[in-house]
Amino acid sequence: MWVILIGAALIIGGLLFLFSSVLGRKPSNPHQLPQGGTTLEPRRQGLRFLGLSQNWPALAVIALGAILLAFGRYS
Repeated sequence: MWVILIGAALIIGGLLFLFSSVLGRKPSNPHQLPQGGTTLEPRRQGLRFLGLSQNWPALAVIALGAILLAFGRYS
């Protein structure tokens, strides 16, 4: 029972850690597009913030929690 609870806590903690790194970025400032109109997207931000090199600790915690959930069921 404790293994399942620890696994669930690790998954939730890993998700919070993953979301905090993404939400802690630059604040969104409305700015003009060259085509006209406004957007809240940050300027010149690629998709590197979604990469494995940035998020591997959170993904490792989530994977460990999933393993505990899977094998804790049979204990």
